[in-house]
Amino acid sequence: MTAETQMPTGQDLLSEIDRLRKEKNAIILAHYYQSAQIQDLADFVGDSLELSRKAAETDADVIAFCGVKFMADTAKILSPEKIVVLPDMDAGCSLEDSCPPEKFKAFREKHPDHIALTYINCSTEVKALSDIIVTSSSAETIISQIPEDQKIIFGPDRHLGGYMSRKFNREMLLWPGVCIVHEAFSETELLKLKQQHPDAPIAAHPECPPTIVDHADYVGSTSGILQFAETFEGDTLIVATEPHIIHQMEKALPEKTFIGAPGADGNCSCNICPYMALNTLEKLYKCLDTLEPRIEIEEGLRLQAKQSLDRMLEMASGTIGQGDLGRV
Repeated sequence: MTAETQMPTGQDLLSEIDRLRKEKNAIILAHYYQSAQIQDLADFVGDSLELSRKAAETDADVIAFCGVKFMADTAKILSPEKIVVLPDMDAGCSLEDSCPPEKFKAFREKHPDHIALTYINCSTEVKALSDIIVTSSSAETIISQIPEDQKIIFGPDRHLGGYMSRKFNREMLLWPGVCIVHEAFSETELLKLKQQHPDAPIAAHPECPPTIVDHADYVGSTSGILQFAETFEGDTLIVATEPHIIHQMEKALPEKTFIGAPGADGNCSCNICPYMALNTLEKLYKCLDTLEPRIEIEEGLRLQAKQSLDRMLEMASGTIGQGDLGRV
């Protein structure tokens, strides 16, 4: 698109995105936290683990990643031969920001007998310093494969790490990062909402603090919450995660009612991820047209980061042995 070209609008914008997708042999990947419009035009919508697998498997020439930067970086790590573009390079993550690589490296060096289980919400540099990457949907499967006498560092999300520590009754060293979206939920307002809907179960993401998770009838990843929405008995569900996931629930289950858990004042939009919201249809059109902004990762760093991601993909599928878990 040149400076003189007018940005298409409405249905024309959707048609142009579709034309560019075909012309560039591109696949559009979108996270559940993207806007409903982006979710509806994406080739695949999923959680971090599902999107990682899709990025590794695709035969497209271009991956247009509608998510945040660490997700697009992961796609490039797993598919270096592909062109990976992100509609807005400022789409970051508070968890990634909370864990600077140099501080994480120093922390690791103080605890050489620990392996680092690191949440995928981190930079490429931190992935390169880690032993195994986990997602919220793969963490339980992976932790269950690690010998009980193996000491663990878990970062950067202390709430997810704390939840796993309590669930498995395993002591872990937790990095003190939090997700600004899940940290925004209010226990007081949640209990008020529960009083209004006493028969409605609560589904919560494990990035939520214990004050929210402890009230949940189901705790799991975005894909897990979607599966719970399909199977719970009743007609109303309270959802404690970024509210754009409700779009998928309403599409699949229009006969049910889904209510987003409230923030501090009961009705604020503070539980909408400001980073995910930076991606728009207009920016998606531009990045497909120009193939910019493009994700680039130095090859040595990419190979180091890929080791921990490969272990995640293998262990999430149950194809790695305990003898392969040592620090490398």
